[in-house]
Amino acid sequence: MTTKSAWKMNGFAALLLSLLFLAGGIACFIALDKQTEPSPLLIAGGIVLLVLFFIMSTALTIVQPNQAKVITFFGRYKGTVSDSGLWMVIPFTHKSKLSLKVRNFNSQTLKVNDAEGNPIEIGCVVVYRVVDTAKAMFDVDNYEKFVEIQSETAIRHIAAHYAYDTFNDEHGPSLRGNADEVGAEMSSELQKRLSVAGVEVLETRLTHLAYAPEIANAMLQRQQALAIISARQRIVEGAVSIVDSALRQLEDNGVELDPERRATMINNLLVTIVSDKAATPVINTGTMYG
Repeated sequence: MTTKSAWKMNGFAALLLSLLFLAGGIACFIALDKQTEPSPLLIAGGIVLLVLFFIMSTALTIVQPNQAKVITFFGRYKGTVSDSGLWMVIPFTHKSKLSLKVRNFNSQTLKVNDAEGNPIEIGCVVVYRVVDTAKAMFDVDNYEKFVEIQSETAIRHIAAHYAYDTFNDEHGPSLRGNADEVGAEMSSELQKRLSVAGVEVLETRLTHLAYAPEIANAMLQRQQALAIISARQRIVEGAVSIVDSALRQLEDNGVELDPERRATMINNLLVTIVSDKAATPVINTGTMYG
């Protein structure tokens, strides 16, 4: 099924014409009541005019802004009217209302396993709208429920391909660190699934992301340990760079150190820089006895 435009004409002109038919039919019966003998012509004319009024009244429909009317005639799809206003369509048709407004679907908090097998809780919001009224009306039973089920299925599928979090770039993207990339991939995945329902996915964003309660404390300790290790590595790299620069400056200024003093100086500088507490220097003032 694909959307097509239904036949329509200006509803105000049709309304005026139907009122004229009604007035003409009433006038025929009033004139018939004043005659002494019934006139078959007036009877037939009044009946025909009233029937025409009834037929035209069934063909009138009002379309609100950002709304569409799907027209079916005895089970056959005749088209869609999406222009707002008062319109006359094919008489004796069924006019199904369908909203074209942008909608939000906020998924439930789902419990899934990430790429590393850790149980996590995840939820997202999907922004979508109907772009093909025929598919949304006839190709799926309930397009809103269809969006909900397919959204949750896509969330589970995408979450299984990413780890919750990583601290090294070599491990690839993560759910927490690459939310934009995950949202874009989820939108692409959803669009493939929802095309059959005539729905366009405008945006997908993660709204909830956390470890499952049963492993939350353990994973928090793991994150803290990895963060400490990563910070220590940066500190050691910086300390080695500082010590190397200091030794080079001493050599450039003509200060020569023997291997023992050089090792002692390196040790003292590394301990002072790497230590997480302030260093307490010990000053050697010499010995009392020669």
